[in-house]
Amino acid sequence: MQVKIKPNLAEDRVWPKEGWTRVPYWVYTDPDLYQRELETFFYGPSWNYVALECEIPETGSYKRSWIGERQVVVVRGKNDEVFVWENRCAHRGARVCWKNKGKEESFTCPYHQWNFALDGELQGVPLKRGVLRKGGMPSDFDNSKHGLKRLNVHIEGGSIWASFHETPPSFNDYCGPQVLANLNRQFPGKKLRLLGYNRQRIPSNWKLYFENLKDPYHATLLHSFLITFGLWRADTQSESIPVNSGHSLMISRNVGKKKTEATSEIMRFKEGLVLNDLDSVTPKSEFEDGKVVAITHFPSVVIHQQANTFGMRHVIPKGPGEFELAWTFFGYADDDDEMTRLRVRHANLYGPAGFVAMEDGEVLSESQLGTHHYSQHAAVIEMGGRDVEPQDHMVTEVLIRAFYKHYRELMGV
Repeated sequence: MQVKIKPNLAEDRVWPKEGWTRVPYWVYTDPDLYQRELETFFYGPSWNYVALECEIPETGSYKRSWIGERQVVVVRGKNDEVFVWENRCAHRGARVCWKNKGKEESFTCPYHQWNFALDGELQGVPLKRGVLRKGGMPSDFDNSKHGLKRLNVHIEGGSIWASFHETPPSFNDYCGPQVLANLNRQFPGKKLRLLGYNRQRIPSNWKLYFENLKDPYHATLLHSFLITFGLWRADTQSESIPVNSGHSLMISRNVGKKKTEATSEIMRFKEGLVLNDLDSVTPKSEFEDGKVVAITHFPSVVIHQQANTFGMRHVIPKGPGEFELAWTFFGYADDDDEMTRLRVRHANLYGPAGFVAMEDGEVLSESQLGTHHYSQHAAVIEMGGRDVEPQDHMVTEVLIRAFYKHYRELMGV
């Protein structure tokens, strides 16, 4: 007997009645929903991180970047102005820029040699007047109407942000006062110094990574290195602060290696684990408030400070079941040699083979596999209660609940 299976249609997607304390597994796997996310969040009225100013230090310097699945190029033009344009020729759609970084006086599409200025304006079209009075473009062809698609740009303390939307909200309004204050804490207007890159692909939905950074209590259970050496632990003074527009703040303090009543309950606390290289777990104080702040800036980046390492974790979706994570590590141009050495040393905590971050990639992959073919099930998000208010601890999932409250409002699900 042939069994007729009802197709899994979009109209069948109903959010669980418990609301933001549940996350249905179909949000991680549905391809149609994923396309709506790209249009709503990445290409909509949002501000997306694309680069740091120190990556494009002089006129003609450029870097390829991504907003969602659209590739863009960040260029320093004349008069020190920064431009961001879509890497798509106005002629036939080929990519104009084929290198990740470099310096150019202009950009020429390899296909038909259309040439564009640093600001994306079309400068020249080969054979525009034809050959021997034959062919060529129509006489009324106007170069000024065929430039590269340029995006709105905002620079905040050395970080570069772009928006596809014609009239995006102000950057200040999009961030909100709390996120902006902490962003300016890490980007105080000092000149930045680029320290390096890491890049990895993780076979999971891009939202799972944002959830991971909005889930502070997993760190005290999963990451032996953080727990044992006191770089991030549940028993430290901390705050979990949800913010409008899908952003959030996690604030804590480095406490060093010590056994407490709380750590005695944590199996991954390794009391006997000792490092010969104490630099890896001994940060130098540089902020008067003594805080460690992680900002998840929706939809494109996590801005991290841990020990003395600073980094931008750029989230680049590659379909509903995969994303790329591009790490950019930086410091300040006026850092002395000792601080620069510590920043590079502490960067070993993160990246695809980091003492800490390697575990996240594995867990997210397993989480994605667990959701596959189980769209009728949902995750339970009740640690720390069922509300979406700020909390003065990290044993909570409040930031994930607040994230999906925002997500549902914008997506209409």
